Amino acid sequence: MFSKLAVLALIGASDALLTNPVAADVSVSLKPLTDRAYVTRDIKTPDPIPEEGQEEALEIMKTGRLYRYNVAKAEDSAVSKCEMEISAYTGHKYCVGLNSCGSALMLLLKTTGLPHGGKVLSNAFTFGAVPSAIEHAGGKAVYVESTMDMIIDLEDMELKLKENPDCKHVLISHMRGKLADMQGIKDLCDKYDAILLEDCAHSLGVRYKDQHSGHMGVACAVSSQSYKMINSGEGGFLLTDDPDIAAQTAVYAGAYEALSGKHVTVPSKEEFKDYPTTIPNYSLRMSNLAASVIRPQIKTLDERIAKYNARYVKLQEELESRVGDHLTIPKLTPEVTLMVHDSMQFNLDSKFNQEMIEQFLKECGDHGLPVELFGHKTNARNFINWGFAPADVPLPKTADMLSRACDVRMPLMWDDEDFQDMADVIVESIEKVLEDAGVVA
Repeated sequence: MFSKLAVLALIGASDALLTNPVAADVSVSLKPLTDRAYVTRDIKTPDPIPEEGQEEALEIMKTGRLYRYNVAKAEDSAVSKCEMEISAYTGHKYCVGLNSCGSALMLLLKTTGLPHGGKVLSNAFTFGAVPSAIEHAGGKAVYVESTMDMIIDLEDMELKLKENPDCKHVLISHMRGKLADMQGIKDLCDKYDAILLEDCAHSLGVRYKDQHSGHMGVACAVSSQSYKMINSGEGGFLLTDDPDIAAQTAVYAGAYEALSGKHVTVPSKEEFKDYPTTIPNYSLRMSNLAASVIRPQIKTLDERIAKYNARYVKLQEELESRVGDHLTIPKLTPEVTLMVHDSMQFNLDSKFNQEMIEQFLKECGDHGLPVELFGHKTNARNFINWGFAPADVPLPKTADMLSRACDVRMPLMWDDEDFQDMADVIVESIEKVLEDAGVVA
């Protein structure tokens, strides 16, 4: 049995279980409130590593050959095998595994000629890693408004391109896997002579016009951070059909001297030119250990996507049928032919003032469901928190959307009945807030 001291320690540490707690006053209650539905599962539960990945990782550790280049030939490297499998899945010709998606985003800009201080157009609604990568590459972010569907606003994008004729890079972030009108974005980039790049950290498996995301731009970045569709803790891939971008990326990542020969999914030696002596080595390589745990997860992507999507449809139907007058769920761009719904986003109706929104978050938390508000003052997806790359102009549309935009993970390892509990907690929390405010539900 736990001692009283141990129990108190567990209670005191409960907030630490949430990597992104919304606020101290909306932490998850440890004691179920029996008069209403209650979620008992951990919302941060990641997908486990398949046994095949565990076994391959153990074998690599036994040999000590964690370094991707410590192999006799390129095909023997777990990273090379993983790169081949990722590129086969997405349909890209070249692939370089990296230590993080943030590194991939930075290299998207470096390898396409971003000058120091060069402007980069990007979504005002994204994760802080995107403006961080722009800053890392020596660029200056120019933010474009986002819509209530949580995608980039094309009208504001064209306005910003007109206002910034010296901006020659556009980095589109597919937040929570939501793709905008990519053809329209590509047309604007062509019109204003800008290079289009795609942040596909959240969109592995998403298809646009029946082609995997990441093909409208000249290159894209994919993530294997723990809360993504493939999980190696940290990791990422830069994917492209452009041989020069691929060659530069391999060298920036750490293919010094003749180590490009230890790659499979890169162009021929001639494409590397004098890069090994003129491009710095940033040591951003993916390790064989990370690649070994990713590889078996690639095999199950389609199966897991189908499971996520089936659960999402049921949850969406529950919310819209029961409280559809009080929230809206973002609509998909029509050209998206396959979505990956590993989380649920919704916008609370305008009748919810700030006090009511805070009460809603607390009601959910008190009933075991941490709901994040994108516009919370501590949320890294809120542009006001990017003091290292602040917005130069007001972004009222994005600010309004963020102020009522809610985000809930849908862990694959949960059981189907857990998502009924999730729906009930959200619905009952909305009803309680409206009742307390004297609003007829």
